[in-house]
Amino acid sequence: MHPLFDPMKINGMTLSNRFVRSATWEGMAGPDGCVTQRLIDCMAALADGGVGLIITGHAFVELEGKAGPLQLGIHDDAFLPGLTKMVEAVHARGGHIVAQLAHAGRRANTQESGQPPRIISITGSEEPPVKEMGPCDFKVVVTAFAEAALRAKAAGFDGVQIHSAHGYLLSQSLSPLENRRSDWYGGSVEHRMRLLLEVTTAIRDAVGPDYPVLIKLNSADHVKGGFTLDEACAVAVRLAHEGIDAIEVSGGTPESGELSPIRPRIDAPEKEAYFRDAGKAIKESVHVPVMLVGGIRSFETADTLHKEGRADLISLSRPLIREPNLIARWEQGDTAPATCNSCCRCFVPARRGDGIRCMARKKG
Repeated sequence: MHPLFDPMKINGMTLSNRFVRSATWEGMAGPDGCVTQRLIDCMAALADGGVGLIITGHAFVELEGKAGPLQLGIHDDAFLPGLTKMVEAVHARGGHIVAQLAHAGRRANTQESGQPPRIISITGSEEPPVKEMGPCDFKVVVTAFAEAALRAKAAGFDGVQIHSAHGYLLSQSLSPLENRRSDWYGGSVEHRMRLLLEVTTAIRDAVGPDYPVLIKLNSADHVKGGFTLDEACAVAVRLAHEGIDAIEVSGGTPESGELSPIRPRIDAPEKEAYFRDAGKAIKESVHVPVMLVGGIRSFETADTLHKEGRADLISLSRPLIREPNLIARWEQGDTAPATCNSCCRCFVPARRGDGIRCMARKKG
């Protein structure tokens, strides 16, 4: 058996292999954020396809943090029955599933939420009226994350992942470009990581020591004046010290241009794994398992990343939209690269309300 198909334990969760479905907005939830049968079927297909760990699309922890339409919600107990049904479908197929907890911050969709966004600090680019987060706002956000984690545990999820990447609220807090506060929550990286640490501590206190708590962390913002790899390593060290169980390494924001989290035209081996160096830097800084996402398309690349000590687990997104059974195919000996051509058209139907799906798939 290849090492990538060896079991791996993350706190109280034992995975059957080292492959992860990285959190991906499916655009399949109900208008209010509830679980639908389409979303359950999507998760079930990934479990049937041999994915070791499924991470849900970003689930908003409060209405003020909703990023867009048909996004999964985990902000209210009313969603527990649907969340539980989704978890049960994955478990019935021998899979594991983690809920990603997210807050969009300044990137929240106010038309969807009906609420003003929570803004770490005024940068001058906002349209009035807006206001900077105050002490009560920070407490509300921390509580929202902790209560969402408790809901995930109550629904039977195998763990939670904190979304602190891609320019969302916790990522905004880490960025000196976005976070220009001069108080307890701004300034040095030690202060800019304070909100994230408060969220992490509150979640751990809520769910207990034996429940897996993971994080998706930007390795860098890839914008001038933004969060850097050196800062990411410092944050990762602190998170590991505070009890985070695994770190998924990503990078970029919507403002990163060609260095965004989702890059097109991954059509050659040298274009794969565009966060590979960041993965190695962070893995060398911490003692907890590291997951690596970003343009991984071939089994050979996944194998190399693992052998070179750049990642303990391999995270995939777009390839699993086209081929939910990709991991099972690789395990069965067909190690041809994923057929995903990185055209990014899979997000087109999701944006028009039809759910994410591969638009390049051959008919018949």
